[in-house]
Amino acid sequence: MLRKGATGKPLTPDITRAKGTDYLKALINFGSPAGMPNWGTSGALTAAEIDIMARFLQHEPPAPPEWGMKEMKESWKVLVPESERPSKPMHNRNIDNFFIVTLRDAGEIAIIDGDTKEIVNTLKTGYAVHITRPSHSRRYAYTIGRDAKIDLIDLWMNPPAIVAEIKIGLEARSVETSKYKGYEDKIAIAGAYWPPQYVIMDGPTLEPKKIVSTRGMTVDTQEYHPEPRVAAIVASHEHPEFIVNVKETGRILLVNYRDIENLSVTTLDAARFLHDGGWDVTHRYFITAANQSNKIAVVDSKERKMVALVDAEKIPHPGRGANFNHPKFGPVWATSALGNENITLIGTDPEGHKDHAWKAVEVLKGQGGGSLFVKTHPKSTHLYVDTTLNPDPKASQSIAVFDINNLAAGYKVLPIAEWAKLGPGPKRVVQPEFNKAGDEVWFSVWSGSKEESAIVVINDKTLKLKKVIKGPNLITPTGKFNVFNTAADIH
Repeated sequence: MLRKGATGKPLTPDITRAKGTDYLKALINFGSPAGMPNWGTSGALTAAEIDIMARFLQHEPPAPPEWGMKEMKESWKVLVPESERPSKPMHNRNIDNFFIVTLRDAGEIAIIDGDTKEIVNTLKTGYAVHITRPSHSRRYAYTIGRDAKIDLIDLWMNPPAIVAEIKIGLEARSVETSKYKGYEDKIAIAGAYWPPQYVIMDGPTLEPKKIVSTRGMTVDTQEYHPEPRVAAIVASHEHPEFIVNVKETGRILLVNYRDIENLSVTTLDAARFLHDGGWDVTHRYFITAANQSNKIAVVDSKERKMVALVDAEKIPHPGRGANFNHPKFGPVWATSALGNENITLIGTDPEGHKDHAWKAVEVLKGQGGGSLFVKTHPKSTHLYVDTTLNPDPKASQSIAVFDINNLAAGYKVLPIAEWAKLGPGPKRVVQPEFNKAGDEVWFSVWSGSKEESAIVVINDKTLKLKKVIKGPNLITPTGKFNVFNTAADIH
């Protein structure tokens, strides 16, 4: 909101005025190799809109309003009380293999049956849903939009429907639910970009219980930051805790929810501009990118301490990352990057491969910068790397695939957008996602809001096209979340 910069560079008036209107217009129009999309040449913004934005960026950012408990409770709605919800699934579909797909510009999500490839339902949600997190039992799914609206979906209903909603701020991106034994499905947490804070809620109703601000001092210079946004949040499997990334201060919070009234929070020092991350294969170590610091932070969730800061060039952006067994270095976790073609592999086995643990053991070369997600599965021998934000359409419309057992051979390119057989549009390919069985990979082919998009499904064993899912309601599909894999932290 205050344009201080994190993944991207600051856009404060002292910088933007020096650059000037023409420079800013060109940057917005063509995008950047570091990851900003080409808003003009893709057709997302008109020349007039780009001109207005370039001028707006040279003004002081307006002061955004706060959003506290009063505003949250006013926005909170329980549409179907718990007592009126079904006591068992009301359909025979395989909920574990549902895919919940963000329809970004429509402000909706699509629930797709992974077995039949049918769209089960389309639901109005917050705008540009960033993530979906199923509950531990996999009955509920929590979506959060960039507009900070959370929708709670009951997957047992026929068709699945929204049963509660709340708006936890003005801009947000993260939500998670409790997974520790005895607390399954009971508690939810969401983090906001503005105001910089997180809120703990009742899991089945979204009733807000406790709001905690994240404003504070940075980890390096120890100066006050007015807008330390909440990035990734994961639920610990070792303690009744949520692990919360605070982006601008570079601090990782271990928020213990055993006693919400007397909240206990442990603060770990990592590095600035914390963003996404995921678990190692044992679900003990949380591995997360501090992207503009070009670091990967490792947290031992069992011992509740920082383990390492690993170098990773340039602007690592892992999503949840990808775990696999390297032929030479043993268990590794992979991240791609926004700023270059590097795919960094980090050793994650301090007991069996001590010499390689928490070190960058190998760097693969992909198609280029602008990658958002890497993906594999325990039953797969392939590592998939997208290049969604690369300015070259050849890269942004395809996927690089590595053979895990022969990484030295380099990657194959799959022409995902070409297989979709769409008309005009940017057709950016984003976020590989496996089905529950681990034998299919789903890709979003993301075009403009008035252009045709698609979901492309391939056979993981043969790397051949299996299915293209299209439809008039499949508008700007981006993130996809398989219910079982997401709930079980398989990535």
